[in-house]
Amino acid sequence: MPSTSSPATPAPTQHECVISLGTNIEPEHHFAQALEILSSECGLLATSEAVRTAPVGFQQQPDFLNAALLVRTTLARDAFKAYLKEVEHRLGRVRGPIKSGPRTMDLDIVAWDGEVVDEGYYQHDYVRGPVDEVLAASGRTLSVGTLP
Repeated sequence: MPSTSSPATPAPTQHECVISLGTNIEPEHHFAQALEILSSECGLLATSEAVRTAPVGFQQQPDFLNAALLVRTTLARDAFKAYLKEVEHRLGRVRGPIKSGPRTMDLDIVAWDGEVVDEGYYQHDYVRGPVDEVLAASGRTLSVGTLP
């Protein structure tokens, strides 16, 4: 007798992403809001400790609070990047004339499915330290990926 059930819908592809998080406008407040949003809308797997760092580039601004998050998403990389920009906007991010200026939130994809995709990982201790911490805590490792 032929099967009358419909074919099973394949499960969406799950991606693991390491996000670098930085804020220096009401940093504790915006850090907590970012965690709340990302943990409720993504699969938050691990969070590094937040560290205070001096600004890079434009110096006449408050220190930054930096951290890394490991999340799971079904979005493709470009769609997830757009989603993170939308989260920044929800948290009040305004892009001013100074690229390295103050911000309520900066969310960048550093690694995608275990591959480094952001040169910042190699260039800045404030990115690499928290990323390495979140990876070690979750038992993950990184390989060199396709850098821009």
